[in-house]
Amino acid sequence: MKDIQELLSEYKIKVKNRELFELAFTHKSFNGDANTKHHDYERLEFLGDSVLGCVVAELAFKTHQDMAQGPLTKLKSAIVSTVPLAETARQMHLDEYVRVGNSFANDVSKSDSLLEDVFEAFVGALYLDQGFTVTRKLLIKVLHSHIQAFQMKDLTDYKSRLQEEMQAEHRESVVYEVIKEEGPSHQRIFTVQVTFDGVILGVGKGSTKKKAEQEAAKAALDKRVG
Repeated sequence: MKDIQELLSEYKIKVKNRELFELAFTHKSFNGDANTKHHDYERLEFLGDSVLGCVVAELAFKTHQDMAQGPLTKLKSAIVSTVPLAETARQMHLDEYVRVGNSFANDVSKSDSLLEDVFEAFVGALYLDQGFTVTRKLLIKVLHSHIQAFQMKDLTDYKSRLQEEMQAEHRESVVYEVIKEEGPSHQRIFTVQVTFDGVILGVGKGSTKKKAEQEAAKAALDKRVG
């Protein structure tokens, strides 16, 4: 585990209360070893989530001026969801500063949910220590490119579309099946096929089963259009 000062120096944060940032990187499992209670990032995570939502909403509003309320809401939800925030945390190397207890047996760098929590807690600590203006500036720096590159097609639910089309014609459901898994445990690639009445409609790959299912459904829809 690295000294939190390295991270603070990297982002040129002149700390007023270092303890806030140490708390932001302390997992609840650490309480057992330190014989403490609530000395972890969960309360800061609660605060950071609200601050993050506010800044992302502003960025979405200003960046995508042609979007209506509905799509803007979906954009915000997509950006502040677990996987994107965990990836941002990894890009910032936040996983290298997390304190966990001996009871925590997993790899911090591979836990999306933990890294999402840590990112939000860091935002909460930054807000309390530096104020909204500094926090907003950092969030714009690390999230602006993601929001700018966002397109509504990124939210397309191909599985729902395929299901609707097939049920409209046949009133029966399609079936998804994992036919292959490859790669190390932390970089698994799943191959999924979607079938209807024994006929393969499409095949897709992804880093999760859900992503592979979406790709398989997309392949099936592309065939139907073609």
